[in-house]
Amino acid sequence: MATGIGSMPGTDIAEAAAIVFGELPDLPYLPELPARGVGADLLGRSAGLLVDIAVDVVPTGYRIAPRPGHHHRRAVDLMRWDIDAVTDAAEHAGGAPWAVKTQVAGPWTFAAGIELARGHRVLTDHGATKDVVESLLEGLAAHVAELAERTGSGVVVQFDEPLLPDVLAGALPTASGYGTVGAVPEPEARELLRRAIDRARELTGNPVLVHTCARRPPVALLRAAGADAIALDATLLAGAPGALLDEIGEAWDAGVRLGMGLVPGQPPEVRPGLDEVARPALDLVDRLGFPRSILVERAFVTPTCGLAGATGDWLRRALSLTRDVGKAFVEPPERW
Repeated sequence: MATGIGSMPGTDIAEAAAIVFGELPDLPYLPELPARGVGADLLGRSAGLLVDIAVDVVPTGYRIAPRPGHHHRRAVDLMRWDIDAVTDAAEHAGGAPWAVKTQVAGPWTFAAGIELARGHRVLTDHGATKDVVESLLEGLAAHVAELAERTGSGVVVQFDEPLLPDVLAGALPTASGYGTVGAVPEPEARELLRRAIDRARELTGNPVLVHTCARRPPVALLRAAGADAIALDATLLAGAPGALLDEIGEAWDAGVRLGMGLVPGQPPEVRPGLDEVARPALDLVDRLGFPRSILVERAFVTPTCGLAGATGDWLRRALSLTRDVGKAFVEPPERW
């Protein structure tokens, strides 16, 4: 199986949806087009799902507000147009896929990226963090139901957690910029993640994916939080420490599927071939001592991260290459 991470270049959602459904029929996804501006990025799209909590835009980013303003309403409208485009793309593709993937900010990235009224990050207030995440999950329920009804497909939820490593390390700057927010203990981080993952699985009846393209992803924590699949940048694992490789091996042993980010998100100087793209995955499996058949049983292929920085030509090539590598895992060339 092959799929994308979420973000794509440009501002034409109808074209983006058609490309996704044409190139990645196994698991197409709701495209994100951050080039459209405020409300179209990961945090803005997720904020548009909030129930009974509004956000506004200030110079430092998104901030909780007393009532929905222009930017909040724009995020809601963009999501509505995106679902329209995906519905049309599914119809033109000749039938509903088994599932459509949708992406939302993970609980810790969302709590780290949104500000309270006073300017501090939401995650600095335990009660506010719980309330905001519960509001997000309530909005996710309505979003999943609408996407399933409109497309006639199941839904797979992907939680994006790019800020989670910084949350765990206490590396996020405070509002003043002169200090850092205290590290969130792993047990606390795990339990909130588990709450979000369990709720998403309950809503969809499908596996839940957590994505992070950090150099050292917290694989053990994500597995302990109940993630059914973990997507990471596999091209960064060549020099990974033994502890991280052990975590990946334990995740595979536990039945977790691994999203292998293999295809460059931006056009490389020399366009890679199938063998070159697949090599990090093959090397990882060999290094861990698993049979290569595990790439069929418990892995899927993605770009290394989002494709917002891709050119139009590379976008199509990257997605088709993602699909081709996934097929090669099922029927490996003799030279492998």
